Amino acid sequence: MLSDFRLLAAGQTLSWIGNGFQTVALAVAIVQTGGGAGDLGIVMACSFTALLACSLFGGVWADRLQPQRVMVVSDLVRLICAAAIALMFSRGGYHLVLLCALTAISSGAGSFFNPAMTALRPLLVPVDRRQSANATLSMLQTGSSVAGPALGGLTVAAFGAPAGFAVNAVSFLASMAACLLLRTRATRGPRSSMLRELGAGWREISSRDWLLGGLFGATVYHVANGVILVLVQVIAIQRLGGASAAGFIAAAEGLGGMIGAAVALRFKPRRLLRAGWLTLMLMPLWALAYVWPATLTAVLAGAIIGWSGLIFFDVAWETAIQDRIPQNALGRVASWDTLTSFMAMPIGNALAGPLSARFGLNPVLIVCAGILLASAASQLLIPGARTLTRASDTSPAHTPPELLESTTA
Repeated sequence: MLSDFRLLAAGQTLSWIGNGFQTVALAVAIVQTGGGAGDLGIVMACSFTALLACSLFGGVWADRLQPQRVMVVSDLVRLICAAAIALMFSRGGYHLVLLCALTAISSGAGSFFNPAMTALRPLLVPVDRRQSANATLSMLQTGSSVAGPALGGLTVAAFGAPAGFAVNAVSFLASMAACLLLRTRATRGPRSSMLRELGAGWREISSRDWLLGGLFGATVYHVANGVILVLVQVIAIQRLGGASAAGFIAAAEGLGGMIGAAVALRFKPRRLLRAGWLTLMLMPLWALAYVWPATLTAVLAGAIIGWSGLIFFDVAWETAIQDRIPQNALGRVASWDTLTSFMAMPIGNALAGPLSARFGLNPVLIVCAGILLASAASQLLIPGARTLTRASDTSPAHTPPELLESTTA
């Protein structure tokens, strides 16, 4: 099992780094071929719409089929799309409609991959090592989110945007190869209609106060955070030193994430979810640092502290879901979780401009920081969020049947 986890971690790290290449290449390719912010916005909107439209269906299929099969098909589709985009730009052509279609297909395929990986992960490690496994993946993902765009920028500057898309395609190939080598298998039961299976997934959520409350709390949190993420970029550019300041802040956020994941590797409280909500209450410090003392040094410190709390919470949340949700429903629960988050964030992004124009940057940031704090603190009023304990018993009587029945192919 642990060898399978290492394969998954290696493949995903390469894929996450490759995504950073595509992020840089997409913006550069559109601008250099005559497009502008409007075209980039349309492409991103198509990608986001496809992600939302396919998210719940991806969860159903992740629970119907062997997760690695879903992951392999998803990687194959995204590989083809990335290679096609590289080919289009390498030939000097720019077709907005085709680009929108390819990015939408790729994003839709990605919405199948993530629930499948969520369903597979708890089968790859013993129960008492889930938190460490989740922390390791969070650390790798956070590091990749810093290294990918940095390496992508250098590559695109040296060889052009098509090279960035080509690297992303190769990263999907690496991820697909890793998934093909996975030997662990999940137990799958009979199927019913799509709507019934979606409903069954929602019932898994609604029957647990800590999970239902967490999703609603996270929705409110992400609306406020969506506002903050726009406004802090404006402040960084206008008040803190421009593009270089924005780069330093992004690096500090990545460093904070690495620290949070490293803490989660070592610190394993019995009531892990309660600890996660408590650490999430550090995030408002990051937002408030832009208001007072409003110096780059303070913002960097706030970013390290806040993002370390955020990533620790992410590990706690993922571990709680894996511990308490039946394995054959994990994909659907993960898709509902993703859907609520991705629906809320753009709402906050859209509200940032009107709210700041009406009330000013600092007042809006203060109110949104208060919402972040209230969203996290309110979860401690929910009995399940306070009392949920970490699964740590690896004896046969307490090990999930799916884990005992994993086989090698």
